[in-house]
Amino acid sequence: MATFLIKLFIKDYEHTTDPAVRERYGKLAGIVGIISNGLLCTMKILVGLFSGSIAIVADGINNLADASSSIITLIGFKLAALPEDKNHPYGHARFEYLTGLFISLLIIVLGLQLLRSSFSKVLHPDPLSFSYITIIILVIAIILKIWQSRFNICLGKKINSLALMATGTDSRNDVIATSAVLLSVIIGKVSGLQLDGYMGCLVALFIIWSGIVLIRETSSPLLGEAPSGELVQSIEKIALSQDGVIGIHDLVIHNYGPGKIFASIHIEVDARGDLLESHDMIDNIEQLIKKELRIEFTAHMDPVELDNPLISHLYKEIIQTIKPLTGVQSIHDLRIVPGKTHTNIIFDAVLTPECPMTEDELCDLIESKIQEIDPSYYVVITFDKAYTGL
Repeated sequence: MATFLIKLFIKDYEHTTDPAVRERYGKLAGIVGIISNGLLCTMKILVGLFSGSIAIVADGINNLADASSSIITLIGFKLAALPEDKNHPYGHARFEYLTGLFISLLIIVLGLQLLRSSFSKVLHPDPLSFSYITIIILVIAIILKIWQSRFNICLGKKINSLALMATGTDSRNDVIATSAVLLSVIIGKVSGLQLDGYMGCLVALFIIWSGIVLIRETSSPLLGEAPSGELVQSIEKIALSQDGVIGIHDLVIHNYGPGKIFASIHIEVDARGDLLESHDMIDNIEQLIKKELRIEFTAHMDPVELDNPLISHLYKEIIQTIKPLTGVQSIHDLRIVPGKTHTNIIFDAVLTPECPMTEDELCDLIESKIQEIDPSYYVVITFDKAYTGL
């Protein structure tokens, strides 16, 4: 069904990295969500008022929140597709993340209101009016929510949208919440136990928890989360596939929203090779990554002396020194600057957040090892952060 709707309503649906196509996916998800959740909300609230069930009313209001979320999603994708302007040269794609964050806050607020109403029902329970139409409506709601969850997750995976994936997860959670309400109605009919208020509280707490989880997920990209391992490996594979590349390091990736990724990298080449050929190779890597991964990419060329035995020897000694250390990932850009009184051994060291040592402690440790080779050697280290693992 999801594939049918995608093919029917989304032009060029296969070009999922195109911002215009992403907007169409978001529009489809929003319209489907508004219609389906609006229908569920109306049915549940009417049934809940008729039967006197606060849990069913609570579940219906949860669907109202979902319908509101679909409207916000629709607006968010529209704003995210706006082109770059003078004040926002990187575009507006992060509106998609802000949309998810706003939806998460709305869910928590509604959950708190429902918790208050449900707790009042626990203190002052009213007998429920049982009817088979109530059971039928709740079963229909569960089936529709299962489809809705699969639909949103399917769309989210196709365009790699955190907002749609979160919406799908929220629908899946609603299946559990509605099932709990259905269970309370059946138990009330069979045993006479009034669990409506308790189930309402459970549904409300579940809604609040879902909102908290969604806040965590949608705010993470805004805070600058690490790029996916898949993206890093794709960049690494393309860069290393070109003849003449000795190694790569200092990969930095900035995410300004879906389809708006900027990245840079340092590529090592033979210092004694042809400069123009190396430059052309670097340009080819930039264009390949831009074309295949649709990210704005810049590569910096680092010359490496391959035939200098002293550099090779020092490199091996430094690697042996840092190998047992936690959080010291690698070194690069090793070069030697001789002087009249001493020689500087200059290089960059990549540190991960797990490194327990200070930069001064690392300098002293490595320098003491290097000075065993020659007391006139002094290390000059630039410490880099392991933003992506390279």
